[in-house]
Amino acid sequence: MKMIIAVIKPSRLDAVLDAVTEAGASGLTVTEVRGYGRQRGKTEVYRGAEYEVKLLPKVKLEIAVPDDIAAAVIEAIKTSANTNKIGDGKVFVLDLESALRIRTGEQDADAIAG
Repeated sequence: MKMIIAVIKPSRLDAVLDAVTEAGASGLTVTEVRGYGRQRGKTEVYRGAEYEVKLLPKVKLEIAVPDDIAAAVIEAIKTSANTNKIGDGKVFVLDLESALRIRTGEQDADAIAG
């Protein structure tokens, strides 16, 4: 099993959700986060005053998937989140040692299956 963590632009969330569902992901967690990467924030103007926004709004997705669909889900994120502009985000893939569905007691692959 793999845990896929993606940090993307909020404007791309709906497209990414559709793409990962189509790729076979049966569930995910979405968190609103703030951060920066290579872009180091941006400068904005509000009521004539210029100020710097250091932490930009992002969306973090956490998706637990079986090994056999991990590559398809990663490709779906890569394709649907891409705007060809700085700040599109990152995808991290971790080995997932164990999973447990609390309600039924199912474990591992059964716990993350739809």
